[in-house]
Amino acid sequence: MVKRIVANIKAEDLSKADVFYHDILGLEILMDHGWIKTFGNEENTKVQISFATQGGNDTEVPDLSIEVDNVDEIYEKMNNSGFEITYQLTDEDWGVRRFFVIDPFGKLINILSHQ
Repeated sequence: MVKRIVANIKAEDLSKADVFYHDILGLEILMDHGWIKTFGNEENTKVQISFATQGGNDTEVPDLSIEVDNVDEIYEKMNNSGFEITYQLTDEDWGVRRFFVIDPFGKLINILSHQ
């Protein structure tokens, strides 16, 4: 049985993750060995991995999808911090409110809340 899936993103400067993933998204630093830094929380979640031909409404397939409980607040913080929003905050017909943003490592991130 699969217990966990971890996304590994190649990065030259691990400190670039701090504002995006810790300060804005609120993830804790669970591990920092200097060569790898892991962010997360102690929430029990479902194990999921998705495969897609497109990202919904003919958008690009995002590298990661991150569900939050306050998508409007996170959207505002990402905008105010200068991160590039590539898909504006949208209520989708499949029951999510979401936006796409480029993280510090050039990855396309889908940030969403279920409605």
